Amino acid sequence: MSERPPAIVFDLDGTLVDTAADLVASLNHTLAEHGVDPVEPHLMRAYAGLGGKAMIERVHAARKMPLDAGRVPAMIEVFLRHYDESIPGLSLPYDGALAALDRLEAAGYRLAICTNKPQGMSERLLASLGLARRFAAVCGADRFAFRKPDPRHLTETIALAGADPERAVMIGDSRNDVTTAKAAGIPVIAVEHGYSDVHVRELEPSRVIGHFDELTPALAAELIRATTGA
Repeated sequence: MSERPPAIVFDLDGTLVDTAADLVASLNHTLAEHGVDPVEPHLMRAYAGLGGKAMIERVHAARKMPLDAGRVPAMIEVFLRHYDESIPGLSLPYDGALAALDRLEAAGYRLAICTNKPQGMSERLLASLGLARRFAAVCGADRFAFRKPDPRHLTETIALAGADPERAVMIGDSRNDVTTAKAAGIPVIAVEHGYSDVHVRELEPSRVIGHFDELTPALAAELIRATTGA
C-alpha cells in the first residue's frame, strides 16, 4: 500500500464556497459599465461557475443582443477587477462544509482545491475565509498549462498535495468536475447545492449528496474501494 495519504479534492465555486452573489454582482457591474441592463441574480446562478466571459456571452445570447467580440476582453477585465477588489464579499462556505473538512482531516485525508478560478483569486478567497491552511495544494486555472476538464489538472493537484492518486475522491458541482474526475479514473461526488444548468444526477457522478453532512470518511473510503477493488 502507498505510504502517501488519501486525498479529497474540492472544486471551489459552487462546491465548497457559495460565491454566486459576488460573481453576479461583478457581472452586473460589467454590464452597467458597457450600457447593458443588469440581470436578475437568480437567472444567472446556474452559470456563476462558468466565469465572466461565459456569463457575459449568456446574457447577450439570452437577450438576443449582438456582442462585439472586440469588446469582450475589456468587459472581462472590468469583471475580474471588480470581483478581485470585492473578495470575499458575501461569499461563505456552504453549510456543513467546515465540519466535513474537520472529519476528513481527522481521518487522515489530505485536502486540496482544483478550480478553474484564477490562482490568485482562489488563494485570496480561501485566505479571507480562514480556509487556506486546510489545503495541501490549491491549483487554479492558471497554475498549469491545462485546466479542467483536462484530467491532468486534477492528477497534478493530487501530486502537489503529496497524496495518493489511487486513493482520491473529487468533490464538485458541475459537468466540468464530473468529466474531469471520470477522465482521471477518480470517483466523484456531486453536490446538489452548486451551479449547474442540469441536475447533477444527470451527469452520472459516483454519488450525489444534498448536504455536506453526508460527506464522511466512510463514504470516501467506500467510493475508493469501489474504484480500485481494494
